[in-house]
Amino acid sequence: MSVESKSAMVTGASKGIGRDIALALARDGFDIVLGFGRDRAAAQAVAEEIAALGRKTVLVAGDVASPEVVTNLFSAAQSTFGRLDTVVINAGIMRMAPITRASLADFDAMMSVNARSAFLMMAAAGEQLRSGGSIIALSSSVIAKSMPGYGPYIASKLAVEGLVKVMANELRGRDITVNAVAPGPTATELFLHGKSQQQIDALAQAAPLERLGLPQDISAVVAFLAGGQGRWINAQTIRVNGGFA
Repeated sequence: MSVESKSAMVTGASKGIGRDIALALARDGFDIVLGFGRDRAAAQAVAEEIAALGRKTVLVAGDVASPEVVTNLFSAAQSTFGRLDTVVINAGIMRMAPITRASLADFDAMMSVNARSAFLMMAAAGEQLRSGGSIIALSSSVIAKSMPGYGPYIASKLAVEGLVKVMANELRGRDITVNAVAPGPTATELFLHGKSQQQIDALAQAAPLERLGLPQDISAVVAFLAGGQGRWINAQTIRVNGGFA
């Protein structure tokens, strides 16, 4: 169901799943606060696609693990659109290594970008979202598999899922839903980076549907949660993975 005159914030929105989420929400009538890291050209291209759908965008660059950047995102939403209805916490990084060989630098980086940013974004969203709003954080289905090589990444995403459940309870009585969406193997730059074709093929066969997920498989679920039909889903982690886990 489409909506009118609402706005959504999507972090990590210049590429991959975040890009598809921003476009899906724009098609449903949301204006978009488009958060991105370094690739302004890619973010601008997404903004142009959103404009072609008849919706407005405002671009905000920076590391969402920074309190200042998070403040800039929420200030941009209020100053540009005057309201904020949905916050999608999508920005994330993944660096694979066995726990015995993983560097502390990589562990800290994933905890910062994946978990710290979710904490900051949820705290700000809890202050600014209006009744009927939603917070949707991206987790990962690899949590359910405990797959070797994903230890620090899984730790960071488990933190996100814990924050989701607590935040849903802390927002009791305000009619704001808080959920996590946990993709399985999905054909994005983030997922494919560093993997051999043999590894990719094996992961594609891991789900009963025998393919990798596509960004639009994930964005469809996020758009459902952000719309009026998803209001009775709260404090949940929804695995979107074709049966992978």
